[in-house]
Amino acid sequence: MAKKNALENTVLEVDSLGPTKIPSPLLSMTDVQENDETISWDAFTDDSQRVIMEATLDTFQRYKADGTVPPSFEQAGARRKIYFDPSKVRAGILTAGGLCPGLNDVIRSLVLTLYYRYRVRNILGIKYGYQGLIASFGHELIRLSPNEVSEIHQFGGTILGSSRGNQSIEELVDSLERLNMNILFCIGGDGTLRGTHAICQEIKKRSLKIAVIGIPKTIDNDISLVSRSFGFETAVAIATEVIRSAHTEALGAPWGVGLVKLMGRDSGFIASTAALARGDANFVLIPEVDFDIEGPGALLARLHERLKARGHAVLVVAEGAGQKFFEREDVAKDASGNVRYKDIGTYLVDEIKRYFKGLKQELNLKYIDPSYIIRSAPANSSDQVFCSFLGQKAVHAAMAGKTDVLIGQWNDHFVHVPIAMAVSRRKKVDPKGELWSSVLERTGQPDLVAIG
Repeated sequence: MAKKNALENTVLEVDSLGPTKIPSPLLSMTDVQENDETISWDAFTDDSQRVIMEATLDTFQRYKADGTVPPSFEQAGARRKIYFDPSKVRAGILTAGGLCPGLNDVIRSLVLTLYYRYRVRNILGIKYGYQGLIASFGHELIRLSPNEVSEIHQFGGTILGSSRGNQSIEELVDSLERLNMNILFCIGGDGTLRGTHAICQEIKKRSLKIAVIGIPKTIDNDISLVSRSFGFETAVAIATEVIRSAHTEALGAPWGVGLVKLMGRDSGFIASTAALARGDANFVLIPEVDFDIEGPGALLARLHERLKARGHAVLVVAEGAGQKFFEREDVAKDASGNVRYKDIGTYLVDEIKRYFKGLKQELNLKYIDPSYIIRSAPANSSDQVFCSFLGQKAVHAAMAGKTDVLIGQWNDHFVHVPIAMAVSRRKKVDPKGELWSSVLERTGQPDLVAIG
């Protein structure tokens, strides 16, 4: 009997503002000329088209034997009929949370799709995340058109700015009403999407006809039910080069150690993937896998063994790893309510130096923290293409009246994911899964929990 998927009972139905009755403007763009003949091609997706959650033969056979339908996502894409009259649309775009490669690319894709594909002429950029919707902050809205976004994909960051914070949901929806905004695109991570869902609930409570679409932005790639988030591939590419540099530094001196701290508050996808890509790391520390500092078989003892055997070593640590080593009585939180994690990078630097000083052993340690360099970088070509698709699919969803959903990718298809489901749990590296097993094979890293 096939193992059951932990999410198979998850409700994956998508909210909609109502029936779609308006023929899409894209209908007039689907005829092409070939040999003096007009040939129509179908670029549209129907609501009945679904993408199954687990695409394996044993799963299919189990559901077939049970006479049930496997859980599936609604497929994203343009609909033949839409909910909103494009001439009446007033769309807003905001970015919130930390910076991430690809933000400008998503903004550009949203604007170009709205403007050229749906002929929407009223597009507003909301400055500094949700703050931009609160009048007391004094942030002016920005008129967006192809002219304003034509070159922004060449730069990192976001032309709209970003912020963290818990603004009043009631005030945010009041502003949407006051601005006559009937479509809102929210580009952000877990905290932003929780706010997006809360906005949708308040809109529903008031029986308003406002579509709200989320576009998942998390450099850590940790949003549930989303196989890939934009910016992740760019982050891994840059992190890989940083690991290369750390390896070069470690090789360049006797008893050389290169220590790299990468992003990953609760999930070690960047550290794991970059270490796997480069192959120079000897130790990878992530939040999902426990390790000890002191004692036989723990990190410092294993590092000493490595240096005696090879003369150099490279360590890669995710920012959320090893938080058990810090006192938690004075837990501080940022404006979004996230716990401010202690700096595991500098902690390891101090502990490694202390240990080898106690051994009276020479040590040449180089510490690299490229976090802000990576976050502020422009997207690479792969992420740029991905961001373009995300923006397009988000506009198609909004114009069709979909709401309280985010655009994700699953089994190589773009799909509509209910935001409530996506933020209900955080995606993490499985310590028994293929990714972490591959990291262990690649690095030869032993268990780092103290013996005895």
